[in-house]
Amino acid sequence: MKHLTILFLLFSFFLTSCGTSNNSSNSNSPANYIENKGSDTIVNLALAWAEKYQGDHPDVRISVTGGGSGTGIAALVNGTVDIANASRKIKDEEIVEAQKNGVEPVEHIIARDAIAVIVNPNNPVSELTLQQISDIYSGKFTNWKEVGGEDRPIVRLSRETNSGTHVYFLETVLRLGSKEDKTLFSMNTLLLPSSEGIISEVRDNPNAIGYDGLGYVPKDLKMIAIAQKDGELYVLPSIETVNDKSYAIARDLYMYTNGEPTGIVKEYLDWILSDEAQQIVADLGFVPVLK
Repeated sequence: MKHLTILFLLFSFFLTSCGTSNNSSNSNSPANYIENKGSDTIVNLALAWAEKYQGDHPDVRISVTGGGSGTGIAALVNGTVDIANASRKIKDEEIVEAQKNGVEPVEHIIARDAIAVIVNPNNPVSELTLQQISDIYSGKFTNWKEVGGEDRPIVRLSRETNSGTHVYFLETVLRLGSKEDKTLFSMNTLLLPSSEGIISEVRDNPNAIGYDGLGYVPKDLKMIAIAQKDGELYVLPSIETVNDKSYAIARDLYMYTNGEPTGIVKEYLDWILSDEAQQIVADLGFVPVLK
């Protein structure tokens, strides 16, 4: 009888363990898990979205990591993420590479952003044209006195080449939107791996100039008012000036999926475009998608 009792208890423990294991497996089912990777510009927004969504949907798990737009798109091309974040449009050659792997990238515009050009608050320069900024970053201008400032060397700061913000700034500002223009960043431009790195360097260096997404710029730094051409109105970046298209350096922000999203990924992307999620966009200093 004692042996039978022991066997019964062991059998009961085995069933309980199996039941617990099955429940755990269900809660972490791939159907309830979203892998989200890419743009460092978007990463804080994506984290805020994921936290809110998971709080309202405790059965869903969303992993958010940065690394740059190129990293996110490469992961999509390789089929290792559900959603790739990008602060630039996917390139034609990336689409071709994805299709070779059986991946069909689908674009979703999830917010808008202004790129703010920033300087140390002790820098007297407050206004620049796009051409002047291009000349600064290409190395044509090397001293602040050439753009109305003090006799000080210009220290240029940029995001790394894997950053979608770097690519956008190169194409829109340095090359002034011309596909034929081959202007490049000056060789002595300091390439930094994060938005926070640019913020820190501009804060500490009165000679520095940098650029960052509007949502990352703290109040203790100075944003430059920008004119598209000499003689035109100088405009500061804001939600209003992005929406009325008066600010010259504004862009869409993207999420990419493999094909049209379905299931939990579709539900999540639908929520991202909801009023609730777009309010988080505005709260973090980005520009909501207009409906």
